[in-house]
Amino acid sequence: MSSQTASASLPPVRPTIPGTRYHRVRKTVQTICVIIFILLPLFDIMRVDLVRQRFYFLGAELWISEFAILFLTMMFFWILIAAMAMIYGRFWCGYLCPQMIFSEASVASELMISRFVKKHLAVASEKTRKIIARIAFYLLGVPPSIFFAFVFVAYFVPPVDLFHRLLSLDIRTAAGIVGASVTAITFFDFAFLRQGFCISICPYGYLQNMLADKHTLLVHFHDPHHQCINCAKCVRACPVGIDIRKGSHQLECTHCAECVDACSTVLGKINRETVINYGWGDSTGDREQDRKWYRSIGLRDGKRIVILALLTIYAIGLSLVISLRKPVLVRIMPNRMTLYTLSDDRLVHNQFRIVASNRSRTPQQLKLSLNGLPQGRILSANQTLALAPGQTVQSEFDVVAPAVVLEPGINHMRIVASVSAQKPATFDETFIAPMESPPKPELPAVGPGTKP
Repeated sequence: MSSQTASASLPPVRPTIPGTRYHRVRKTVQTICVIIFILLPLFDIMRVDLVRQRFYFLGAELWISEFAILFLTMMFFWILIAAMAMIYGRFWCGYLCPQMIFSEASVASELMISRFVKKHLAVASEKTRKIIARIAFYLLGVPPSIFFAFVFVAYFVPPVDLFHRLLSLDIRTAAGIVGASVTAITFFDFAFLRQGFCISICPYGYLQNMLADKHTLLVHFHDPHHQCINCAKCVRACPVGIDIRKGSHQLECTHCAECVDACSTVLGKINRETVINYGWGDSTGDREQDRKWYRSIGLRDGKRIVILALLTIYAIGLSLVISLRKPVLVRIMPNRMTLYTLSDDRLVHNQFRIVASNRSRTPQQLKLSLNGLPQGRILSANQTLALAPGQTVQSEFDVVAPAVVLEPGINHMRIVASVSAQKPATFDETFIAPMESPPKPELPAVGPGTKP
């Protein structure tokens, strides 16, 4: 067969408009989010340990008492949430929200089980197949509910401790009761609630709609040339069952763009552009201006630039505070209940108290030294304090010096606390001596015939 005959027998190549692939991108992003959701508490990247009163953030072990860092962290996340809602609308709901991810996975699992039962039990009645599929779905939904409930509770309870409680089926302690309750709620969510939570309950969904303005990213129906063929594929593809053709500002819309993929696929087959797409606000805007990079990523007015600048400032401040944080916190305080004591050997004693907290994950050694006090030294039962990870040690020690070399009243000195994991901490303190120094011992007179 000649090449002309072969080419003539082939159907003519019809140019088609490629469909969008938001679904594939969204599922990839959601998979990454699930992995991050699982890894965050297991590796102490970000979690709140209510048992030990610790907050883990990006590898740093913060104590609940460190209010400044916790305040900056909360403010950073609040501004980030507001900025995301203002610029990108309900992008969080469609791409990042665990509730939406697990709800869609639950619906997909139920459909897959129904198709499997229908295929392999074709001889059974439709009602029987539905009952079997429903029971199988419930049974298969229990292990994921336990697993994801475990991950969620691990954000607040140490994972190792929680795992031992799970193996022993603990439902007596607070952590065990919480774990069992969260498992039941998770199963109820997977089996029954699903996107109903996003539509009618979720407070963040309502907040995102409140923060939206004329420049917020939306999924909207735009058909000035009447290209829509009323196939209703966009309605069937919508996870929450809305009709995007009725308006872009529907509270239930999560901006997942499933309708965009559906419309572009159908109209692409007849060489038409999709009439549903992402857009900044309801208007198409100035196309020349929209080509600028900062407008294409959502920075379309001064308000958004200010929010981004504020977010950057908080991020820099949070990074600096965490980087300057000392792993071992040392506090030294004088005990002024007794100003001083004078021993029989004419040594003046001042008592001090030290509180040392090891906020790192490795054992630390703390040593004290003294500067600026003539012939002064530190008397302590433990010259070196051994600090286990997370341990706080309180101890008392005396600073002593001979009375004859001290100035009456107040003497200034410096106590140095040396830790291997950080720069030495210095404490400028005062040493109290008697107001009248004892007379210095007189040397014997040297006279004729007396040997010096």
